[in-house]
Amino acid sequence: MEPGTLALTGIAVLLALFLFTRLPVGFAMGMVGFAGFAAVLGPKAALGMLGTEVWNVFSSYGLTVIPLFILMGQICFYSGVNERLYTTAYAWMGHIRGGLAMATVLACAGFAAICGSNTATAATMSTVALPQMRKYKYSPVLATGAVAAGSTLGVVIPPSVVLLIIGLQTGTSIARLFWASLLPGMLLALLFLLVVAAACRLRPQWGPIAPRASLGRRLRALPGALEMLALFGLVMGGLFAGFFTPTEAGAAGAAAALLLSAGTRRLSVRDFLRAVTDTIKVSSMIMVIILGAVILGRFLAVTRLPYEAAAYVSALQAPPALVVLVICAIYALGGMLMDALALLLVTLPIFHPVALALGFDPIWFGVVITVVTTMGAITPPVGVNTFIVASMAPEVPMPKVFLGVSLFMAAYLVCVLLLLLVPDLALWLPRFVG
Repeated sequence: MEPGTLALTGIAVLLALFLFTRLPVGFAMGMVGFAGFAAVLGPKAALGMLGTEVWNVFSSYGLTVIPLFILMGQICFYSGVNERLYTTAYAWMGHIRGGLAMATVLACAGFAAICGSNTATAATMSTVALPQMRKYKYSPVLATGAVAAGSTLGVVIPPSVVLLIIGLQTGTSIARLFWASLLPGMLLALLFLLVVAAACRLRPQWGPIAPRASLGRRLRALPGALEMLALFGLVMGGLFAGFFTPTEAGAAGAAAALLLSAGTRRLSVRDFLRAVTDTIKVSSMIMVIILGAVILGRFLAVTRLPYEAAAYVSALQAPPALVVLVICAIYALGGMLMDALALLLVTLPIFHPVALALGFDPIWFGVVITVVTTMGAITPPVGVNTFIVASMAPEVPMPKVFLGVSLFMAAYLVCVLLLLLVPDLALWLPRFVG
């Protein structure tokens, strides 16, 4: 079998494993990559590659940034930062029609800024926000949709685990990716707020008005946002000033979160141990996925499929903008069928060289595909965030939950369209910070 045909066969087998088996993503990619590498260069070469890559991945200093940012988010979760953020947002916006849903989106954006994970944001904000919206008789369609869609901001707003992986896999500056995703993340949050306002204007019964909080209550609620602002300012400010590398920023953020939680006595020893345990579990899962992706990438490299695809696309007469639209469509469809992180790790070795060959900025391309694949977290049939929110609201039928998240698809499409038409939305801030 020709190497190119073998590579396409391996990708087809991998997709079949994702869709029809319960095999973990990392193991599936590793198995296909190892078998394909052995088919091209022989079993001995494949065993040598496996040993080398296992050592390279698990001894990599650069990958230590992942558990550090995850630990920061877990400490914030167990110390109740999310609840205090929601209290602040609710005090200032609860009296507006649909204000509780808007407060939920803003709290998700704030928690995402220090958590970096959409699934963690979905689980924590479901626990905090859904009972409050149920109490004030919000439509379950709007309530579940706001939580599920708002929690996806954890992937776009830095620090983001997905952006970390993209930077590590493509050799792109993680700090520049963080800065580049900040404005698109804020734009997406604003578009979500506009969706809530429009939905409540068309269906006023979906978002009843809650009692107006007094000025004193609003002012007393403000300290609930200070921890998030302090941590975000430390991480991004340190990167901006050049005080921290991304790994050092993760360590500083985790240490600061621990000190803040200990200083306010909101984190017990038991909760700290839970945070560490969850960090180990999530980090181990991500490391295995990265290892599997690296092995798969080595297989694709020896077949030369990524380079041939880049050369083929470069030789086409199709406008580069059309090629990018096709790539975005592939990521949007792929995000509906498989985990976004796995999709990125499988496809980056193919599409990243194509984007470079067409002359696109790798920072801009990384942000665009992050936003596009993030839609997969709330679209069927995978829609992991949607299922998490539905599990926290068992009284709401699944079709209603998916109806709720479908309201926010327009916001995603507008955000992607603006990024395609105005690349400076992603590139201006990295240029400004130098």
